[in-house]
Amino acid sequence: MQPQVEIRFTLNHRVVTAAVPPTMALLELVRDRFQLTGAKLGCGEGECGACALLMDGEPVLGCLTPAVDADGREVLTAEGLCGAKGLSPLQQAFVNEGAVQCGYCTPGMEIAAEAVLLEHPTPTVEEIRRGLEGNLCRCTGYVAIVEAVQAAAGGGR
Repeated sequence: MQPQVEIRFTLNHRVVTAAVPPTMALLELVRDRFQLTGAKLGCGEGECGACALLMDGEPVLGCLTPAVDADGREVLTAEGLCGAKGLSPLQQAFVNEGAVQCGYCTPGMEIAAEAVLLEHPTPTVEEIRRGLEGNLCRCTGYVAIVEAVQAAAGGGR
């Protein structure tokens, strides 16, 4: 049995603790221990963005980030974007603009888009594209996703 490291961090606005092996990925911790299954294991190599999470407001790849790195930090998943009344404005924009197709990449796209909006409250199309460039989607062609981020920022189409 591997040694365990006790970590304490904020997950979706709630302080949590966990004993984890030093080799555990943050994605595994979030999905398996906390049952937050929005972020997906896609490639497992940091190439697709399906596992994206926000750590202290910055996007990280959950499949490559050690869980122990979350100690003392704030982690946000796509589930954490939701408010008490349901979908966040960004998530609702994804629905309204048809930026959700098969849905596999959607949580990672939403996290990347949230990071864009945190950095650029009224982003240009180029800033949106740059912010999403680490996230792959095989269904939408990206146009609707960019439009959803614009709509969430108040820019519409």
